[in-house]
Amino acid sequence: MVGYPEALTDPSYRGQILCLTYPMVGNYGVPSYTVKKEQVPVFFESDHIQVRGLVVHEVCDFPNHHQSARTLDGWLKEEKIPGIYGVDTRRLARILRERGVMLGAIQTNDSNDLGKDFEDPNKRDLVREVSVNKMMTYGAGKKHRVALIDCGVKYGIIRNLLERKMTVLRLPYDATTDDVMRVKPRGVVVSNGPGDPKLCKSTIETVGELIEAKVPILGICLGNQLIALSQGADTYKMKYGHRSQNQPVINLQTGRCYITTQNHGYAIEKKALENAGLEVWFVNANDKSIEGVKHRKKPCWGVQWHPEASPGPRDTEFIFDFFVKRMMRNAAA
Repeated sequence: MVGYPEALTDPSYRGQILCLTYPMVGNYGVPSYTVKKEQVPVFFESDHIQVRGLVVHEVCDFPNHHQSARTLDGWLKEEKIPGIYGVDTRRLARILRERGVMLGAIQTNDSNDLGKDFEDPNKRDLVREVSVNKMMTYGAGKKHRVALIDCGVKYGIIRNLLERKMTVLRLPYDATTDDVMRVKPRGVVVSNGPGDPKLCKSTIETVGELIEAKVPILGICLGNQLIALSQGADTYKMKYGHRSQNQPVINLQTGRCYITTQNHGYAIEKKALENAGLEVWFVNANDKSIEGVKHRKKPCWGVQWHPEASPGPRDTEFIFDFFVKRMMRNAAA
């Protein structure tokens, strides 16, 4: 079992309690933040834990891995994140499957008094909490520049762009169109992130203006939803959401199915696409929800899953190659 260092640091989990159903968690420990490649940590998706709590069945206090720098318990304590073990997490998962996502709390005593109100994290401006405050540059000096609108970007996205010889200019989520164009990018990536996409009003406005200007755009997860909203489409909150490493998606053009990593609780409303200038690119093979869109006339594409896939299958990293190729073609036109 691998993946908890990446999952716990995924900004898309901001404000949530994470329940892991694998029987034992922590058996390979936690690697170091200091192992980096081109300024980006190799083993994590952000610089600290993003979840508000962790629930596991059994925790391992004596991990065994040559890259382990500390225990899972020690890591949680260092970052002041509560965790609980001894829970039948598979039973809990069955409850969540039946009733859908629910508000919850980790209780530390026998009292039934948890307060009258639970905080609903989706009512907070979570994207503001996880975005950078000023521009950051990765891979400076490379030939081609990509602007990355950071709504809670996973480092895996930056790593994939760097692998494709891009200089990545990471901008705050509320960057204006002028802010984006000032850095003279070949294209723009709109990242993943937490919470309700409709709260990202400034980002939606900027994305719409960039699409109108025919700047090549790739939206990932939340970015996919923001593309749809910018074109007058709609989104809705899913009862269960998609949170796993084995979600099948189908390319409607080719009929090919891919296994993907997903972490989202909102989706694009299909009926609202009709007058938005967008068409469905991918659908989920299980529930037929929209997994990708593309603009009918402009260089704009979005996918609902995580093509950087960390952790998870790497079947769809070709999405980055697809975008880079289209971006270069647009620049040459």
